[in-house]
Amino acid sequence: MSAGHSVAFLVDVDDTLLDNDGIRDDLQEHLGSTYGGESGERYWTIQERRFVELGYRDYLGAAQEWWEAEGSEPRLLDLSRYLLDYPFADRLYPDAVQVLTHLRRAAPTVVVTDGDAVYQPWKVHRAGIREAVAGHVLVYVHKELELDDLERRYPAERYVLVDDKLRILTAAKEFWGERVTTVFPRQGQFANDPAITAAHPPADVTIDRVGELLDADPEVAFGGV
Repeated sequence: MSAGHSVAFLVDVDDTLLDNDGIRDDLQEHLGSTYGGESGERYWTIQERRFVELGYRDYLGAAQEWWEAEGSEPRLLDLSRYLLDYPFADRLYPDAVQVLTHLRRAAPTVVVTDGDAVYQPWKVHRAGIREAVAGHVLVYVHKELELDDLERRYPAERYVLVDDKLRILTAAKEFWGERVTTVFPRQGQFANDPAITAAHPPADVTIDRVGELLDADPEVAFGGV
């Protein structure tokens, strides 16, 4: 990080830059058309349980467990190819990459995402997100528990965190206080769940879509860049 910057932008991936709900819909359609509704539902039951247990979408782990539960059925092995070959760049929200470029012109910009050590970085790479931030990508299992590690790797006087999950934004505000400006794009199932939004304080800034950040001058909107 350049010593001349006092602010760092931290940007989430799933349902912030990538339409993760759309990816899930595509997967469900593929499972139904390729393996039949009942078999596909068994995969998704495993997927949802692992999501609750792990806190992130473990697509490959669920495929492994599904395959084993189905008696190592060879036909199911093709699911891994579908997952790895999926065209993630087609599911970027409008202007998502341009937003990263826009923010990078003002200050260091880091993609910070939850997930596993294999599929999540692959997704970020395949979507073109890693290239857009020159490789500045951090993957954690639960990033809200790793903010001290994040700050050690990317020290800054202040942060701007863009994330669709209010619980993450709330945790960052509790950790950094006035040193962080939280930005909440209302995209995806979690951002539009009334129960979730009611359970957390509002973010400092709320936008309807991440592309709106293109219209903001970071030096004016967030100050001190």
